[in-house]
Amino acid sequence: MSRLVVLDVVGVTPRLLRHMPALRAVADHGTAAALDPVLPAVTCTAQSTFLTGEPPSGHGAVGNGWYFRDLGEVLLWRQHNGLVQGEKLWEAARRARPGLTVANICWWYAMGADVDWTVTPRPVYYSDGSKDPDCYTWPPSLHDDLTARFGPFPLFTFWGPNAGLTSTQWILAAARHVFDTHRPDLSLVYVPHLDYDLQRYGPDSPQARREARRLDDALAPFLRHLREEGATVVALSEYGITPVRSPVDVNRALRKEGLLQVHTQAGMEYLDPRTSAAFAVADHQIAHVYVADPDDLPRARKVLEDLDGVAEVLDGPGKQRHGLDHERAGDLVVVAEPDAWCTYYYWLDDERAPDFARQVDIHAKPGYDPAELLYDPDVPGVRLRALGSVARKKAGLRYRIRTVPLDPSGVRGSHGRPVDDPEDGPVFLCDTPVTGAATVAATEVKGLLLELLTREPAPRTVPVGATV
Repeated sequence: MSRLVVLDVVGVTPRLLRHMPALRAVADHGTAAALDPVLPAVTCTAQSTFLTGEPPSGHGAVGNGWYFRDLGEVLLWRQHNGLVQGEKLWEAARRARPGLTVANICWWYAMGADVDWTVTPRPVYYSDGSKDPDCYTWPPSLHDDLTARFGPFPLFTFWGPNAGLTSTQWILAAARHVFDTHRPDLSLVYVPHLDYDLQRYGPDSPQARREARRLDDALAPFLRHLREEGATVVALSEYGITPVRSPVDVNRALRKEGLLQVHTQAGMEYLDPRTSAAFAVADHQIAHVYVADPDDLPRARKVLEDLDGVAEVLDGPGKQRHGLDHERAGDLVVVAEPDAWCTYYYWLDDERAPDFARQVDIHAKPGYDPAELLYDPDVPGVRLRALGSVARKKAGLRYRIRTVPLDPSGVRGSHGRPVDDPEDGPVFLCDTPVTGAATVAATEVKGLLLELLTREPAPRTVPVGATV
């Protein structure tokens, strides 16, 4: 049986594939299909669906984070695989192929997973509050092997205003090294690069087309190597990023209605989810709204439905219809209009914003903040100031860095809701025909990968060379 490599190439759509001949060639003699994502179409939810075959109601990853009711805290970007419920792909495959080996190279929820090799971003958090770029690996010896060969994991090009191709190149180099030296039967490889400039500039921008070509150039030698080694390759994307112009301040609307509460420290306001009657965990074009008292649901719903940029507010039946009826989900779920996205902002005066709002701080913010990809144009010499802060950090000095704008108008692309045009949706590519149809549901991906790992006969075949 050939080895299987699954490339999660974030943000690839049929429209961008036209600029990516190496990636497009994966399907030249195999399968090309549109991919029908789950709601919300965000990283943690999409990957969990690919690997379990379940919608969010089954695996519980209702977003990139949610309100942990038992802790009274909003937590995003957790990393423990135990948060994902349901049977994983490798668990099912090992029943048919005992001893099957697996490498997870930067897919999310990697820590604690029952796989043989793991690489995932994990900074060094020092006791003075500073952090350095690094990664977590299993086994531990893999860490020193990779960093000796390729340097420390480039965390500051993996996310933030300097996010770019460098981190993807490091991931591809690590994936190839593990593939060659350890020879896993299944390799899961996360390829994040397109996520960055598509959100910064929009998927219809010249920058998006340029970065698609640059990413394709980076992928080409790895794809050629996999072909020479006789591996089976699947390339898929979690979502398509679409143009947006309208930020929706869900929490500010709830606060003005008296439903959301804050507490103040050092003149800065912090969301108080424990005392709030209703608040939102914003996640791209989706927001989970948690309502403490069912009697407040009609009032909260009216506030949300009256907001410009809100397409739909899902209640119990709505969540069930979308496979989102899990206890971790909000009591109400906001779905933005196609050209809108949801901010996490809850303060009404920027002078009262917490200091983390102006920094790249994905674990402090009670919602996703795409403005972290931008430099604040209102800060004179912001890039030089950022370099100065890095120098102070390296000198062992404590520092706070202001780079992130509080004006969200610079964000040009988002995702999370269903797309209106298939040209803007995700894709499923494979270098061999597999069971499926012209459109593959995200919940079907696990089964298709299982077929490739076990070589079970396929009852029906996608037309060879089909286009998306």
